[in-house]
Amino acid sequence: MEPTTEQLIPSSMLYRFSVDCLHFDGKWQKLAGVQLDERYTIPVFSTLDNRRVFAEMRIGWNDAGLFINLAVTGKTQSPWCRPTQLLESDSLQLWIDTRDTHNVHRASRFCHWFVFLPTGGGTRRDEPMASMLKINRARDVPKSFGQATFSMNAKQTSNGYTLSIHIPAGAMDGWNAQDHRKLGFHYAVVDRELGVQSLAIGAEFPTSEDPSLWQTLELVDR
Repeated sequence: MEPTTEQLIPSSMLYRFSVDCLHFDGKWQKLAGVQLDERYTIPVFSTLDNRRVFAEMRIGWNDAGLFINLAVTGKTQSPWCRPTQLLESDSLQLWIDTRDTHNVHRASRFCHWFVFLPTGGGTRRDEPMASMLKINRARDVPKSFGQATFSMNAKQTSNGYTLSIHIPAGAMDGWNAQDHRKLGFHYAVVDRELGVQSLAIGAEFPTSEDPSLWQTLELVDR
């Protein structure tokens, strides 16, 4: 029997999800980064399609920007990170649209693609590093492209690694946490050993370039 159209579409594609991003009262600490408690944990909707979960992501916000904790577990190998091969490296890839636009298929200047690596930076290639990438077919690029700086801490654990990240408001074109409380949002944790964990739908759809496929991150005060 041939599968029906409904069976061919992933369950996570049948819905558009909105996730609360709680306000964070703290600030970035140079040595400690940020420590977000479990209230800031982002659910993984790709589990609706029985996809493997190996990372936990927590996100908070305030007027200074976004704050992220990522923990990857289940690894038996050290992270594989190469500054010349960002998309093939173990990383967190993050897409943010500061206008949460879901009715267009090409990115605007409000759409951003960030990539964060636990190692690969510094003169000894053992420090975390970050970059902003150009979105394919984008109508325009963010004004912050090529100028944004990020704060990061990373630590390798016995079975993975952790990342602590601050994306400053100035790195996100159009950021206005008071007037625009909804952000287009998608992420993928890429790991050469464990695979890819995404928020909802995966790379079988053009999530890296089509903001209509992203979910919503809502900035809330509580």
